[in-house]
Amino acid sequence: MTSVRRAAAVLLAALLVLAAAAQAQAAGYRYWSFWDRSGDRWTYATQGPATERPDDGAVRGFRFAVSADSSDAHRPRGTADFGSVCAKTPAKAGTKRVALVLDFGTPADAPAGETPPAERTVCARLSPDASTADALAEAAKPLRYDTNALLCAVAGYPARGCGEQVAAGAAGEKKSVKAHGDGGPSLGPSLGLPFGIGVVAVLGGAAFWQARRRRNA
Repeated sequence: MTSVRRAAAVLLAALLVLAAAAQAQAAGYRYWSFWDRSGDRWTYATQGPATERPDDGAVRGFRFAVSADSSDAHRPRGTADFGSVCAKTPAKAGTKRVALVLDFGTPADAPAGETPPAERTVCARLSPDASTADALAEAAKPLRYDTNALLCAVAGYPARGCGEQVAAGAAGEKKSVKAHGDGGPSLGPSLGLPFGIGVVAVLGGAAFWQARRRRNA
C-alpha cells in the first residue's frame, strides 16, 4: 500500500507542475496581427502584408493586442466595409483601392505609459501590383519594423517594444475571440488535469483495495 500511495503522491506532484506550466503557457505576446475581411467576417491572414497583393475593393485589418498565438488573436473591431471606407475615393484607371482598418487595441493591451489611439479607417489608392505593406506605408506612417521585418508600430504606436512576451494576466483578465470560427477560448491546455486527477483516483482506489485485501487475509 505504501508504494501505491507513494506513486500517487509523485503523480499528484507532477500534475501540479504541469498545471503551473499550462498557466505559464497562457502568457501572450504584444503585437500587431494582420487580417483579411470577406463579407462581414475577419480571417487571420495566411500571408504577410509584404507578400500579399490585394485586389481593388479588398479590406484589410490590423489589430494591436496581447495574444498567445493566431488561434487566440483578437479581430479588428467595428463593422467597416469597403463601401463605407472608400466612399469618397472613386475608382481610377491604372490604380486600385484597398480599405484599411487600423485597431490600436485597448488600454489593457497597451505598453506601460502609453494610450492607444482611436481606431481609424483609411482608403489607400495604389498601383495595381502594390502589396498590403505598401498600402500601410501609404496610409499609416510612421511604421516601425525590427531587424527581422516584424511590424512593431503603426502610425507610431506603440512608441517602443516589439512582440514582447507578456505574463498571463498582465494585459487584463479577458476572454479572447477565436481567430477562426465563433467558438470560445481554447481549453486544450487544461485537458491533462482532469485525466491526471482520474489516474490519481484510480491509484487511490487501488490502495484502498489492497488495504482491504490484507485485512481480510
